Amino acid sequence: MNVLMLSPGYPAEMPEFTRGLAEVGATVVGVGDQPLEALPERARRSLAAYVRVRSLFDEAAAVAEVRRELAGRRIDRVESLWEPLMLLAARLREALGVPGLDVAATVPFRDKEAMKLRLDAAGIRTPRHVAAASVAACWEAAERIGFPVILKPIAGAGSADTWRCDDADDLRAVLPRVAHVPVVSVEEFVDGEEYTFDTVTIAGSVAYYNVAWYRPRPLIARTHEWISPQVIALRDPDAAPLAGGVAMGHAVIRALGFETGFTHMEWYRKADGEVVFGEIGARPPGAHQVDQMNYACDFDVFREWARAVTAGRFDARIERRYNVATVFKRAQGEGTIRAIEGLEALYRRWGEAIAWNHLLPVGARRRNWKQTLVSDGFLLARHPDLATTLAIADEIGERVRLHAR
Repeated sequence: MNVLMLSPGYPAEMPEFTRGLAEVGATVVGVGDQPLEALPERARRSLAAYVRVRSLFDEAAAVAEVRRELAGRRIDRVESLWEPLMLLAARLREALGVPGLDVAATVPFRDKEAMKLRLDAAGIRTPRHVAAASVAACWEAAERIGFPVILKPIAGAGSADTWRCDDADDLRAVLPRVAHVPVVSVEEFVDGEEYTFDTVTIAGSVAYYNVAWYRPRPLIARTHEWISPQVIALRDPDAAPLAGGVAMGHAVIRALGFETGFTHMEWYRKADGEVVFGEIGARPPGAHQVDQMNYACDFDVFREWARAVTAGRFDARIERRYNVATVFKRAQGEGTIRAIEGLEALYRRWGEAIAWNHLLPVGARRRNWKQTLVSDGFLLARHPDLATTLAIADEIGERVRLHAR
């Protein structure tokens, strides 16, 4: 099978998906806007060919360039696992006549208002929501929904440009901060725990799924620099408290007509047990959550996704062995990492459970924590017992500290 892979070198997980395609026997043609030599080595050695376009974000020009470069060559699949390129992938499928999500089917995965309208029609509980393209429309929506409300881009990803407004003063302060966003979704604030429902789906049927728990909710984590955000991939996604969210996830995939590939859904569980949809993307989660799945089950989800999209199979035996906690760290101070505190004690206490140390090393310059969840790196721990996993995660959050100056 000949697979067109958009942006095979970025974001960080894309070389692994590209590798997965090559390992299941696909002939992989990469499409990107950077020189071939700038791609990570793992991506380069997995490609049979590479088409460099001037820009991945000028969709009409990129489609024309790809068609010209591949004239006479058969393409069987077009794959993109990065949110900003979903519509480009859909346009390429239409232009090249290959199966998969077309533009009409992709829009509800990119436009949060269209997404929720489709799910409302299917009877799935979504937050009350209104699309607003002006300051006046935001005020009208907030008055109709009632405070607190959330403002977020209808085509955003993650928690970027997402704000909670508890009252009119908050809304007045936030509106200038989202003035650059053409259309925002004004939504009911749902007070509850936040989870994911991530799937590899084949012909509309879920072949594999994962449930992760955000501690705390991303909206809170991105507001306070001192927090060490945690993502916990749960060993038992079929536990009774999660059943409503899992059932809703299956219903969402049916309602949106998703066929084959990765999906990443976020949902809420309120104190009274009610489950509420958050949003869904036709892509995997970011911030190394696919790696979490590998550590939870000791298999290669990158390869199994590739097998799903090329052969319609998921061959790995699904044996959920561990809860997996990823704890993202933010250095104290500015500038260069000068010291890491608490790491030796952590290894003495939990050595075998610490599966991956991906912290920035001493001497590296710290990152802007507002621009990346990965922040200044992370530690990944796994353990069969959930309470123990949470204890390790909390110790990482409280006792491991990066100091910068």
